Amino acid sequence: MVSSHYFYGLGRRKSAIAQVRLYPNGNGAIVVNGKPMEVYFSRAFVQRQVLEPFYATGTLGKFNASVHVAGGGISGWAGAVSLGVARALLTIDENLKGPLRKAGLLTRDPRVKERKKYGLKRARKAPQYTKR
Repeated sequence: MVSSHYFYGLGRRKSAIAQVRLYPNGNGAIVVNGKPMEVYFSRAFVQRQVLEPFYATGTLGKFNASVHVAGGGISGWAGAVSLGVARALLTIDENLKGPLRKAGLLTRDPRVKERKKYGLKRARKAPQYTKR
């Protein structure tokens, strides 16, 4: 990224945290942890989820994005990057809040993994019951 001026957005999903920097006057390149987006997000629907804020606001190809993601897995990363991009777009232009809110991109998904309970195999799965 050549320009030092950028717009920042932080996104979280499950246990993933994404720090997004949007650089104006770009060509639409998205770099995740120093590699092109296609390396980490190989599936088309996951790439679509990452690019959803740009589609919703009509700004696809106008910004370059540099993303640092840690924790979780691919699904969590995609949701975190999407929220981070949406928040960064919001700092650029407050008028984009309507389309982003309508598409549901500004709401942090609160679902996280439930903790394991003692006496159970997983969070809710119990060992098989035997009567005799």
